[in-house]
Parts: sequence; structure tokens; C-alpha cells
Amino acid sequence: MTTKRHLKLGAMIHGVGHGWGEWRHPKALPNASTSFAFYKQQAQLAEAAKFDFAFIADSLHIHEKSSPHYLNRFEPLTILSALAATTEHIGLVATVTVSYTEPFQVARQFASLDQLSGGRAGWNVVTSWLSGTADNFGKPEHPAHATRYRIAREHVNVVKGLWDSWEDDAFTYDKQTGQFFDPTKLHTLGHKGEFFSVKGPLNIARSPQGQPPIFQAGTSEDGRNFAAGHADAIFVHGESFEQASAYYQDLKRRATEAGRDPLQLAILPGIRPIVGRDEAEVEHRYQQAVDLVSIEDAIVALGRPFNDHDFSQYALDAPFPDVGDLGANSQKGGSERIVALARDNRWTLRDTALHFSRPKRDFVGTAEQVADQIEHWFKAGAADGFIINSVLPDGLQYFTERVVPVLVQRGLFRDAYTGTTLREHLGLAVPDNRNAAPAVAKAPVEEELA
Repeated sequence: MTTKRHLKLGAMIHGVGHGWGEWRHPKALPNASTSFAFYKQQAQLAEAAKFDFAFIADSLHIHEKSSPHYLNRFEPLTILSALAATTEHIGLVATVTVSYTEPFQVARQFASLDQLSGGRAGWNVVTSWLSGTADNFGKPEHPAHATRYRIAREHVNVVKGLWDSWEDDAFTYDKQTGQFFDPTKLHTLGHKGEFFSVKGPLNIARSPQGQPPIFQAGTSEDGRNFAAGHADAIFVHGESFEQASAYYQDLKRRATEAGRDPLQLAILPGIRPIVGRDEAEVEHRYQQAVDLVSIEDAIVALGRPFNDHDFSQYALDAPFPDVGDLGANSQKGGSERIVALARDNRWTLRDTALHFSRPKRDFVGTAEQVADQIEHWFKAGAADGFIINSVLPDGLQYFTERVVPVLVQRGLFRDAYTGTTLREHLGLAVPDNRNAAPAVAKAPVEEELA
């Protein structure tokens, strides 16, 4: 069987926003990042629009210049566990680092969320790129970039192994015989590797989706290879259609070379749509978003991919400074992209900071215009779907109520959930338990739109 290829949509719920000034919008809730009511409202908006998942990002290090959302926010698995009880269908994806956690802990937490939600959990794997994180975990130093990806490969493999501790029908609950479980269907991992030693087994059963899908955001060479080999979905920054298309083709090629079906790997650029009823409202809402970004905040934000480097020491209107390999052990792919664009476009420091902090003109327009851009990226090989980031407080509501109906009308997106698990939403097969006989039934493979 085949099913028609459709867009995959996720909503990034980011409290008071990505930037430093979004909380100052007149309609913004200043404590949104720790407001359960806010998260519940956003998740239910996305679920009403039949989104595949809601996504909660995270990091483990702050300082006095960190953005408002980073300074005061929920831990992802905690808030998603609460949202599991107030939603029914939407997937629940959380960021959890591999560099500062133990595999058994992570496997247990996500298996618990998966059971709580009926098979809707997803894990966004990150390696933590801010070196100050080490200070919060009693580590003498932050692992090098290449080392972090070696840790990631081993960590993820161990977690997946633990998720297979119990076969699907291991718990018999036979009151007549007194057999609670079939001991032949419990498996001990017994892992000993470079970074981790984990005996197992995990103390929670397999979920309805077998294993939570793996999400990742890899742009460096190490990141791309890891994502192509391990991820079910990849988050990426879509700088332009051309760059997004090149990334899309590269990751699909790498997945094929890794022996995987490229159709089972979803590339999901993050976009910040600004939607209006007409051209006048579009322009008004876009200008509102622009006005929330000061040059001072943009300079601070620019430093994050470079391990929170202080760019305020340089002249604003001089050419972008030579920072050498400052971001090599931080957000390697992101910092390299910034340096390359600044160099190629001959931008000043001011130009560079504002370019990466202020909203772009892409995906800005009326519902039909934004749908046109989404359709183009989707059909022309730049995306399998998108992560929707709200710039304005009512951004997700505008998108779900205005753009999604256009996408549904065009046959690009669903008008009803057809499954109950996150894997079913994403069109992913349930992975066979490595300790059991291979399953017969597989999820349908998606075919390209004509």
C-alpha cells in the first residue's frame, strides 16, 4: 500500500519567544515560559489543526545576558507529561542532551512519557554546545565537538537497546497461573562501551509505537552524518530555498548511503511565518516583529552560536570581525553559516546581527501567499514539512486558523488524524524489537506528489 505524501507540521512552543524583546509585545504574556495555561493553549491550537507534534526545546546553561525564555522556563519532559493529559493525538517532542545525561535515565523518562501519552513521545537529541554547561554538572571541561558526536552515537544506541528490553507481549498478567510476565521475553542489554556501561533491562514496557522517534538538528559534517544515520526527522534552519534544497538533497543522499530509506527521514526547516488578512495587516504585523528587536539584543543573540562570544567589543559598522574558529567547539554548523554569509555578502557587524535576529520576508504574507511558499518548498525538494515558530503572541493561532485550511484545501495536509501515535502521524514504521522475531506488518510508504 502507498499513501499520498503530505506535509509534516510541528509547533515549537517557546514561551516568551526566541529573542530578547518578544516579551515586550503588548499582547505577550511575560511569564509565558512558566505558564501551564499558555503551553496548554498552544498545544491544543496545534492539535485542533492536526499538527504532527508540539516541540519543547531546552538548554542547560544561562548567564545574565541570556534571553528571557532561557532565564525562566519549564523542563521539557515535565511540561510534556502535563500536556499528555490535556491532549489526545498530537505528538510530544522534547530536547534532551546526550552530553550531560545517562542513557538509562533518558530511556526511562521517554518510555514513561510514551506510555503516559499512548505512544506520542519523541526525542530531540542534542549534544549541548555551550561550554558553561560543564560547570553545572561538575565536569572539568566541555567535551570537544567530535567527542560529543561519539558520545551521541553510543548514547542513542544504548537508549534504543534499553527500549527493546521487553518484547511487546512480555507482560501476560495471568492471574490463574500467577505469571506476571514471560521471562523469555525480557532481555538484558549488557552494554560496555567507550563512554557508558549499562546492564539493563529497562523497568518499563515497550510503548504502542515501539520506540519514540528520534529528532536531530545537524548542520556540521559530524551532525549531518549522525542525523542521516540515526534520526527519523531533522530540524534545520532554512536560510533560503536554495540552501534548504541543497541540505535536503545532501541529507537524503547520506541516509541512502547509510543503508536507510530516505523516504523514512523527514527534513523539517524551522520557519517564522507572519500572516495577515490583507497586505496592510501583513505589513503592520511584520513591522511589529521587526520593532521588537534592538541592535543591542541582536548583538547578544549573535554570540550564542560562538559559545556566547561578546560581539559588543567590535565596531558595529565595521566589517564582520575575524573570529577564527571561535565556534568550532560550540554550534559549529551555525557559526560557520554566519561567518560565510557575512563574508560573502560583505556585511558589517550590524548587518549580520540584525539579519539573524529580525524576521525574514520569507513566509510573510496573506494565508494564500504563505501557503504558496510552503507548497513550493515541499514540492520542489527543500522540505518534507516545517517547524512553526511564532514571532508574535498570536502567531500560531493566525497560522492554524488561516494557513492550515488553505493547505488542507490544496491536499497538502490532513484534515483529520488517521492514527494515534507519533510514528503513525509521521508515516514511520514501528521498529522491530531486536530481541524478537521480525514483525510482519509495516507502515505504508509515502509516495511523491505528482
